Amino acid sequence: MSTPLTIRPVETKADRKTFVDFAWAVYKDDPAWIPPLKDEVHGLLTPGKNPWFDHAKAQLWLAERGGTIVGRISAQVDQLVQQHMGQGIGQWGMFEALDGEAAAALIATAEDWLRAQGMTSALGPISLSIWDEPGLEIEGHAEPPTVMMGHHRPEYAAWINAAGYSKAKDLLTYGLDISNWDDPLINRLIAAGERNPRIHIRMVDKSKFDQEAKIILNLLNDAWSSNWGYVPLTPAEIAYAGKKLKPVIFEELVRIAEYDGKPVAFMLTLPDINELSADLNGELFPFGFVKLLWRLRKPRVKRLRVPLMGVAKEYQQTRLASQLAFMMIEYTRRSGTTKYGATHGEFGWILEDNKGMLSIAQLPGAKVNHRYRIYEKAL
Repeated sequence: MSTPLTIRPVETKADRKTFVDFAWAVYKDDPAWIPPLKDEVHGLLTPGKNPWFDHAKAQLWLAERGGTIVGRISAQVDQLVQQHMGQGIGQWGMFEALDGEAAAALIATAEDWLRAQGMTSALGPISLSIWDEPGLEIEGHAEPPTVMMGHHRPEYAAWINAAGYSKAKDLLTYGLDISNWDDPLINRLIAAGERNPRIHIRMVDKSKFDQEAKIILNLLNDAWSSNWGYVPLTPAEIAYAGKKLKPVIFEELVRIAEYDGKPVAFMLTLPDINELSADLNGELFPFGFVKLLWRLRKPRVKRLRVPLMGVAKEYQQTRLASQLAFMMIEYTRRSGTTKYGATHGEFGWILEDNKGMLSIAQLPGAKVNHRYRIYEKAL
């Protein structure tokens, strides 16, 4: 007789540590996995630290067989999701499992909890919000993810499908060689923008970080407000995100586009911090923090990632939107290749049906390098 599987809620600090550490058991032999910083994961999951919990609640579980942890999952109900995506939509995420039996039991447990909260449908995996790590990687497993992107075992897709889920939406990232990028049509568009006195592309001023962050996040909320899955960031979440991002923000890699003196677009680019933290094995203490800070003084990386870009809604679907985007891309590319040593870039994630952003991301030579899927199921 096989050893029985048990699912138990995370209730103690020791349970939470086991929950976080389980990822190391799952991916110990996966060369494409980049260990996350454990301190960051604990912060994500801890009420009182992560202001997401001000408008949402979550429950975590562990799957155990014969004294060995074989899986984990979260389920969450977010009041802002109810307001902006629809009543009755629950979510689950933080999903990892070593076998199909554990996967099925964990997903069923999360669904039961969501039903008990009054939810009528489930979306997953979303860990914990759309702004964290949404979707399951279904293409691109052989390539390590860039900063703030997820990586998953290929078996997961079949296990989620077996639980009765179907595709809700795919999220795409595009990779490209930025060392020799050149396109005559885009070059002419950029040159025309440079001749236009109404257009000004500037770097952010990190000495005015709070003010600049407010400009960018206000643009983000406006630009993304019509997108599927959009949930606004609260002022507390904006402050929290700014605090976490400030050490990895570099002025040459973040651009704001102004039109007639008014900010109307932005592009946030990050050096691939995964390259700088991969050997830390998730541990900042006692020496990892010092190592990472030293590396961040003058980072040299192979890849840059553009996680966020937006154009004010009133200018979307216009020639100006494309012009501003390509100007910000080119100016950032120049700095990224010369000052940071980058040879490749990644745009994303981008919704599969966001035609405006896809037209920008599909730069000369760009190809989809990762595909992430969010699944849905009626409960």
